[in-house]
Amino acid sequence: MRDLYEILGVGRDAGDDEIKRAYRRKARELHPDAGGDPEAFKELTAAYEVLKNPQARANYDRFGDPRGPGGMGGDPFADFGDLSDLINAFFGGGFEARGSRRTSPRQSGRDAIVDVVLTLEEAAAGVRRDVDVDLARGCDTCEGSGAKPGTTPVTCSTCGGRGAVQQVTRSIFGQMLTSGTCPACRGSGQQIGEPCRDCRGEGRRQVKESVTVDVPPGVDDGTRLRVTGRGEAGRRGGRAGDLYVRVRVAPHEVFQRDGSDLHCELVVPMTQAALGAELKVPTLHGEEVVKVKPGTQTGDVLTLRRQGMPKLGADAARGDLHIHCRVETPSRLDGEQQELLRRLAEVRGEDASGPGQQKGFLGKLREVFGT
Repeated sequence: MRDLYEILGVGRDAGDDEIKRAYRRKARELHPDAGGDPEAFKELTAAYEVLKNPQARANYDRFGDPRGPGGMGGDPFADFGDLSDLINAFFGGGFEARGSRRTSPRQSGRDAIVDVVLTLEEAAAGVRRDVDVDLARGCDTCEGSGAKPGTTPVTCSTCGGRGAVQQVTRSIFGQMLTSGTCPACRGSGQQIGEPCRDCRGEGRRQVKESVTVDVPPGVDDGTRLRVTGRGEAGRRGGRAGDLYVRVRVAPHEVFQRDGSDLHCELVVPMTQAALGAELKVPTLHGEEVVKVKPGTQTGDVLTLRRQGMPKLGADAARGDLHIHCRVETPSRLDGEQQELLRRLAEVRGEDASGPGQQKGFLGKLREVFGT
């Protein structure tokens, strides 16, 4: 066996801190997971176990015999209570093996989502609506513990309450530390000796209930509202998830929505489009009178300010209502109406001759030459 001080690379008068720093420095180089030599790493660790122990070091200095309390004849890993403690010694602390942290038996519940369908008027005004949900809720019998009333869960004997198990395996790359969820307690860190008969140890049961949701004015199709703490209950008394209410706004027979603005169509008779008129148009709050200017054409837009949708989250802000005019040409005229339109066409110098009355090019030539 080589000299222990030589293995660590320190002098015989080195203090405890110097020995510790030397060990950590060399452990990083020689550790199998870092590509080092497993035998050299084992030798380094054994030397450190002797020199860090005052009694073992004194025996070694006096007799050159490392055996004794904490010496090389014992378990070189005995003073490390956990694999993560060993790794901390290698790399200077601050490291915790994945899954080694103690897991709380209380696990948060999942979020849930439910749809609510509104009319455009309800979306504009805001509404209070009851929605039906079918979710896991805390068990009243065991008060969410999952254990039979009068009993309590115990620490898992497999993982010691950590919720995870660790093992060291050897591979071609050296020793590997792996961690996984404890199969005995499913990561909760506790085991139930006598499960609650109503929830079968889950600490929660499926329940159908109604949840009241306040929908604010201005919501749009697809808006999600969160109701905190009304999702699924957590396992064994864990925090409940949130309930998300997804708003669906049904199509409207009159209005089309564009953000906070609304659009609708106004059919304007030809005569009123030509002469101008005052017409009634629908809004979300009833009918309004708008002025159609003389000479209005199809595609002209009239705008009513602040007659659109409320802007979500804004106290008094609203969008506008845009009225798209479509001039309607009459398709059925009686004789008198046709005659009036012909007279109008003559006054305006327009050809209003009906079918069968158009003379064509040759007919006009005959009129000119009197043939």
